Amino acid sequence: MTSSVEPRFPAGTFLPAPGRGRLGRMLVTQAGVEARLAFRNGEQVMLTLLIPLALLVGLTLLDVVPLPAPRVAMVAPGVLALAVLSTAFTGQAISLGFDRRYGVIRRLAATALPRWLLVAGRLVAVLAVVAVQLVVLGAVAFALGWRPAAAGVGWALLLVLLGCAAFGGLGILLGGTLRAEIVLAAANIIWFVLLLGGGIVLPAAQLPGALATVARLLPSGALAEGLRTALVSGAFPGIAPILVLLGWAALSAGLAARTVRLR
Repeated sequence: MTSSVEPRFPAGTFLPAPGRGRLGRMLVTQAGVEARLAFRNGEQVMLTLLIPLALLVGLTLLDVVPLPAPRVAMVAPGVLALAVLSTAFTGQAISLGFDRRYGVIRRLAATALPRWLLVAGRLVAVLAVVAVQLVVLGAVAFALGWRPAAAGVGWALLLVLLGCAAFGGLGILLGGTLRAEIVLAAANIIWFVLLLGGGIVLPAAQLPGALATVARLLPSGALAEGLRTALVSGAFPGIAPILVLLGWAALSAGLAARTVRLR
């Protein structure tokens, strides 16, 4: 014998309803929080926007390094690569390192937020910051006389996405495995080394022989050289830069998945 008992309270009486939110909404919320924190951090803004702007204007107007004319045509792609490096690698590594130190990541991991979505939120925030950088730097470069080849814009955007993946993976790997103080020092040293010898300020062809070869195999050199080819001539940047960026992205992601710690 079965009995049909009417529920005492109809569904929806008590709100909010318990349970995990929709994954898409969680991703947007997490990415929005990370992006706002990045823009509110004065050191991050200086690293990701002010320094690239200063280099863009300085290297274009001052003959401090030998570059073919028009100088802005060679400077702008390198500065865009620097923007990706600064945000996806240096800023990401330092932010993650100190979030681990202060227990932020451990607390987020104890919520309904899946670990993969936590990483995805940080990467989406990186893309949002990079998008702002591209608009600001592109506008200033245009005011300085830069006229990128329209045919190469699509290839350039693909390279930027691959660069974000490669540098983002390396940033998470560094920030998720070492102490915050070591991350701070290492990330800034690597940023400075790649700026000077990684094919960003000077094209790889203008570096000494062995250093030029190494620069082309680094994500910084691959991204900068690919952007120069795409935005100066409008041509396909070649398969080599794409494969280098894909290789660094896969390698860093694989190592990060095995070694990153929450504290």
